[in-house]
Amino acid sequence: MTTANSKSVDEARDTVLVIDDSPEILGVVNELLKSDYRLKAANGGEKGLRLAAADPKPDIILLDIMMPDLSGHEVCRRLKAERSTRDIPVIFLTAMNNEADEETGFALGAVDYIAKPISGPILLARVKTQLVMKRAADFIKDKNVFLVGEVSKRAKEMEFVQDVTILALASLAETRDNETGNHLRRTQRYVRALAEHLQRHPHFSLVLTRTNIEIICKSAPLHDIGKVGIPDHILLKAGKLTAEEFEVMKTHTTLGREAMEKAEQEMGRSAPFLAFAKEIAHSHQEKWDGSGYPEGLAGDRIPISARLMAVADVYDALISTRPYKTPMTHEEASAILAGGRGTHFDPDIVDAFLDLRHEFKSIAARFRDGVAQLPGEAA
Repeated sequence: MTTANSKSVDEARDTVLVIDDSPEILGVVNELLKSDYRLKAANGGEKGLRLAAADPKPDIILLDIMMPDLSGHEVCRRLKAERSTRDIPVIFLTAMNNEADEETGFALGAVDYIAKPISGPILLARVKTQLVMKRAADFIKDKNVFLVGEVSKRAKEMEFVQDVTILALASLAETRDNETGNHLRRTQRYVRALAEHLQRHPHFSLVLTRTNIEIICKSAPLHDIGKVGIPDHILLKAGKLTAEEFEVMKTHTTLGREAMEKAEQEMGRSAPFLAFAKEIAHSHQEKWDGSGYPEGLAGDRIPISARLMAVADVYDALISTRPYKTPMTHEEASAILAGGRGTHFDPDIVDAFLDLRHEFKSIAARFRDGVAQLPGEAA
């Protein structure tokens, strides 16, 4: 009768699968190993493959080479081709003494050879050695899986911190501006639509990788972060700004970039995830013909992220209600953007906007002012 304790001891033992068409060899191996290991036996290659694939998997396989249905070499090849059995060590049992056969076996993934007739001490020593090595390999593999999981977990935590940082900064700017949170949500989605549309365009493909598009879209809400530093009497003015006031307003571009750079300097290192945010904050008011601000950059000297933001920001400003203006229709705003092709805006990005104008109109309707954000809503 098997007690619970004896069963747990048996289950703790390593399992050896023996595949050999000789009943005598199966008997010999059983007598030699039964006191130390759990044994499974198969008298042919096909049955051996089924037992190897069945749970619980064997910890090691002793495999005859010369068998009538499948050769040991073919069985080994199939074992190593399957994900579930490829890491099980295979020791060939053979009466053959041929160097070419040994080379073939090792090339297929076998770990050792034991010659027939089988020597008990050699069999026990070889099996024990390979099982010790397998346990070490399994430990390293499990450790690597754990470490990969930990790295992934930390990466997700870091990404969460980055997202929270960006949203917190954007929300701070939002509290001081006439613009609404929905403006941030809309422009973020306009930028994504444009970037994904252009990512295979030869002028944009090197920058607009999938990873960079994600970072650019997350950074888009920071385009006006510098407005935090603009005095209320200018930032919140209902009427048209004077020339002097407009000069102060223009500084929001440099203030935004400088705020992020100062934070990086305080930390003693740059934050790669803020690279696009700094570009967007600093250069989204530049114009294709060089007449924008703060530096009067023109053409391709303007960062792509800022060029995307310029189209998204102007479109949304045109269709939105502000204390100093009434909203334009989608058609009117589209006409103005088309008219700015090659002067205010990158021609290729305007072309992308015109291709996507119905999607822009849909985004604007879906995230119109007054519509609350859904919990967990993604950009």
